[in-house]
Amino acid sequence: MQEMTVGTNQAGQRLDKFLHKCLPEAQNSFLYKMLRKKNITLNGKRAEGRELLQQGDVVRMFFADETFLKFSGQSGESEYLKAYRQLEGISVIYEDKDRVILNKPAGVLSQKAKDSDLSLNEWLIGYLLETDAITAGELHTFKPSVCNRLDRNTSGLVLCGKTLHGTQTLSEAIRERSISKFYRTICVGKLREEVRLDGYLQKDACTNKVKILTMDLGKKCTQNCLPEQTAETAAISTICRPLASTDDYTLLEVELITGKTHQIRAHLASIGHPLIGDYKYGDRKVNDALKAQYGLEHQLLHAYRIVMPMTPEQSAGCSDLEGREIIAPYSAVFETLAKSLGLPIA
Repeated sequence: MQEMTVGTNQAGQRLDKFLHKCLPEAQNSFLYKMLRKKNITLNGKRAEGRELLQQGDVVRMFFADETFLKFSGQSGESEYLKAYRQLEGISVIYEDKDRVILNKPAGVLSQKAKDSDLSLNEWLIGYLLETDAITAGELHTFKPSVCNRLDRNTSGLVLCGKTLHGTQTLSEAIRERSISKFYRTICVGKLREEVRLDGYLQKDACTNKVKILTMDLGKKCTQNCLPEQTAETAAISTICRPLASTDDYTLLEVELITGKTHQIRAHLASIGHPLIGDYKYGDRKVNDALKAQYGLEHQLLHAYRIVMPMTPEQSAGCSDLEGREIIAPYSAVFETLAKSLGLPIA
């Protein structure tokens, strides 16, 4: 017998919808047959499937373990615990009952690119399972998830929802741009003063690259693409603040006013100050030298801190986060390079 207690993430939905999430491999006819025979009950009583679930309701399924595993699609070792054990360098920066903020190392995907991948999203669920913050049964009806994504080779802060409320409120705050996001990077050349960069970013799906324009040219693709692959153009704004510099390099704090694919990398490259290690938009000669000397093989970009707004409405509905600044420590690679290039970091 399997027993599930309805929580806040499951309340308000119909019983039959809940059962479909728990048993995704089961046909409608099977589920309704089990309800009629009382092999599935709601609060110890026969149910039809149209009932709206409330927090605290108890759903019982009188199945053999192998039957439950078959219809729930479970087999082998959990990919979540596998990710938790195998992915290294991830740390928890902040946690409450609804949210987790993680420090992602470079080289780890935020979310899967293909089915066989293990990403930060699977690590998050594995962490919550390992710490008993959630149960495996709860994953049938709700899965915690990352709310913002970083490129594989960008490190730093990723905001995650543990509950439906946490996921919804964080996602809304990100969408409304009420969370201020600041990155740290080292760029080629000397930037002497703060600069605000405004323009238009055009993403071309054919080349998986973006370019910066001074005016909005609408949708236009330079290659023979399918209609759904045409380039997209969006207004962007980036603020760059020098923290330390030499004649050859500058340690920058970059504030994202908008947040688009490759925005920081392409925007800085467009003014002649590409990120070190960035082979897609950067200076190959500089990158090759840093790779040979320090082993740097990817762009050095770190989502260093976020600042939550002061009001409860804007701070993702979480009083513990109102006005807080959350900082992710630099990686060892970042600290080593900054020191070696003569750029002191606080």
